[in-house]
Amino acid sequence: MKRRVCSALLLIFGMLSVAPTSAQDTTARSNRDVSALQRLDTALIFLRRRNTLDYAITTPNGIDESRYVVIGGIEQWVTIRGEDRNNPVVLFLHGGPGDATNPWGYAGFRPWLKRFTVVQWDQRGAGRTLGRNGPSLGPTLTLERMIQDGIELTEWLRNTLKQNKVILVGHSWGSILGVLMVKARPDQFYAFVGTGQVSDPARNYAVAYQELLKSAERRGEQVAVRELREVGPPPWRDGRGYGVQRKWANFFEHADIFLASTFALALDAPGYSLRDVNDWLDGQGLSADHLVPQTNTLDAAVLGGAFSVPVFVIQGAEDFTTPASLAEKFLGSIRAPRKAFVPIERGGHFAVFMQSDAFLEELVARVLPLVKQPY
Repeated sequence: MKRRVCSALLLIFGMLSVAPTSAQDTTARSNRDVSALQRLDTALIFLRRRNTLDYAITTPNGIDESRYVVIGGIEQWVTIRGEDRNNPVVLFLHGGPGDATNPWGYAGFRPWLKRFTVVQWDQRGAGRTLGRNGPSLGPTLTLERMIQDGIELTEWLRNTLKQNKVILVGHSWGSILGVLMVKARPDQFYAFVGTGQVSDPARNYAVAYQELLKSAERRGEQVAVRELREVGPPPWRDGRGYGVQRKWANFFEHADIFLASTFALALDAPGYSLRDVNDWLDGQGLSADHLVPQTNTLDAAVLGGAFSVPVFVIQGAEDFTTPASLAEKFLGSIRAPRKAFVPIERGGHFAVFMQSDAFLEELVARVLPLVKQPY
């Protein structure tokens, strides 16, 4: 799997070449492929240098740090960026599981850096943390260990950045982790903000399927209707059902271009290499293998109930992966010092990124005041 990106690129260049008719033709095509990859590598080096300059933090009191931090007995990759180190800290918990935002988050979170110091963390088994420690981490990928890792990181951030508390934002899988973290140690957080909020794992895909099918019928998307009806509602016996669900969810949410852009930004990331991109992709598979079976059987009651910190769910109004209807019911059922469900129009499962400005406005309006005047 370590050669996944290189192999994919070689395949692309190979498809652009004329099919060989002899050993000599095969050698010539191979040489052309290598030459094309060398030119691509040169272009990537240029783009990484350019992005280093374009996304640099240049303000006098800014912070731009990247390092491995010992968390849970292993080195884990953490980045800290913001235009003013005195700003409140947002710890962002990526989704997936294993879908680290660091490879492309230097661009995705750039608008946030004026108001917040944003911390991104390649969780255990993801991204550069996986690259540093290897796939032997697999058996340690448990909910309990991930919660403790998050709490240890938060304690380190509070001490290192001299902050009383931090704001916790969790996306998708990260929303599960975030809920469990604030329940375990509410004293460390000003608030929890969920997006792509998972609230009832047992019902999630069934509700998402029905909402997706209704949307396809309403839009007159006959191909989508046919494919969804062919696989039927979950549970599915194989990966085809999940594939059809994901395909049309991304299509209806207009997420296809966004998801492709994350790969391009990862290739162009300052200080990154193809090996880092491979580790990012590999981490998604490893983490899902170990964590998804645990989250799929998680009782909704564990995620609900009483909270000691304010809870906000800022959710794409048309989210066909983690349905907004379930997220709104979750928010309505919990007890918290303050709470609000905030739908983002024209935003799906990735509203936090695809409608970043609207999301940031809500974060500033609803959560930032809690730092200055706690509940």
